[in-house]
This record gives sequence, structure tokens and C-alpha cells, in this order.
Amino acid sequence: MPKNIDPIVLPGLYKSHMHSFYGSDVVTKTLPTTEELQKGCPSGENPNDLSVHWAPTLYHVDGDNYTEVNPVMFSTYYENIDKAEIPFPNDFYADDIDERINGITWLPRAALPQVTCSTHIQAILRFTNCVNVQDIKKHAYAAANGGRCPADMKSTLQLRFSIRYDVRKLIPEGWSGPPPLKLACGANLLKATSGRRFMRIDGARGEGKAGSSCTPQDADPGNGTSDYK
Repeated sequence: MPKNIDPIVLPGLYKSHMHSFYGSDVVTKTLPTTEELQKGCPSGENPNDLSVHWAPTLYHVDGDNYTEVNPVMFSTYYENIDKAEIPFPNDFYADDIDERINGITWLPRAALPQVTCSTHIQAILRFTNCVNVQDIKKHAYAAANGGRCPADMKSTLQLRFSIRYDVRKLIPEGWSGPPPLKLACGANLLKATSGRRFMRIDGARGEGKAGSSCTPQDADPGNGTSDYK
């Protein structure tokens, strides 16, 4: 679901650049609680993941026309499970991307490619993995502290997004030079990453690949916009 909201950065407002939302459909301009998320309908393949995730929407730019590029796959991974001291606290959210440490990675290259890709392009984002359990608004990257969490924080799982886009049909003529693609936030970088072993999470709602048994809906259809302009 694309919409001009960001319940973390601009809570209560319809003034954000466009984001694409994935996961539990209860999200609105107001950040939902853990309890509210668990009552939602998940949009992903794993019916047990009722988190809500969002990222700046990617557009194909042709003059003044902006066409949304829908991902062919949006995946979430919870890394460093063996190093986590605690699970995610209730109502926890991670919002800051530190470009010096993780930032946005574009594959197969470190930035948006300057020539047509023979396959999909992939964006990877990693989030903070340390949290202050007394004040969950305080969180940080262990990598920014010599690989350890600050003294007032505990280590938790590290969330990683993997968003894959296939632009070959959308841009059949290809390109050479600056790509005709733009994130709604204007960013388009950064560093490369490596693969990790994958383990599917099954749960009370079914196996990890069972898919959703419901149809996600916009929880606030009368407000905001899904139009870039």
C-alpha cells in the first residue's frame, strides 16, 4: 500500500513523501501498538509476522510522469538471533538508518545502476539492534559502538529489509547513464552486504509460507493519498 504517511517521523499528519507499506494493515498516520498490530491482516507470505514495515516508494521517472515500481518481492529477515539478549519489546520501533554504518544498499551495485540490469535490482536496509528497555525510543547500532551495545542498552534482533524490483518490463528500452528511477525520499545509495543463512519462522497462524488467510485493507481509506503528485 503506497501512502503519504510516516507514523514515526510525522505522526498524525498526511505530509510525508510517499511510502510503500507491508505487513499488518492496521497502520495509519498514527503508530499502532503491538496489541493493535496483532489484530491486523498481514500482507506477507508469513501469516505469523504481524509487524508493519515501510520504505520510500520507488518510481520510474519519465518527464513529469512518475510511475510506481511495485516490488516483485519484499522480504524481512531477523538477524543476529544468537546474539540477542532480549526479544523486541512491546511497541518497539526502529526508524533511523545510519548511512555511515548500514544505510540503503543497492544490488547488484552499491548505488542505482547506470546501465540496464539483466535481472532485478535489490534494495537492502538494516536497522538498529540495541534498545534501552526503560525507554524504547532510544536505540542504536552495535556496529557504532565497537560491536557491542551501549551500556544502557540490550542487544535484540536486527531487522533487515530486502526489496526486489524488476524494471525490465517497465523500461524495456533500458538506459545508459543516470537511471530513470527515483525514491520518493530522493535517496539512492549505499554500501554492499553479504548473504546470511535463512530459517523460516512458523507459528500459531500457520507455516511460514502459508500466506495470509485474509485480504489486507487500507485502515484509513478516506484520508491521505497514494498519488505521488
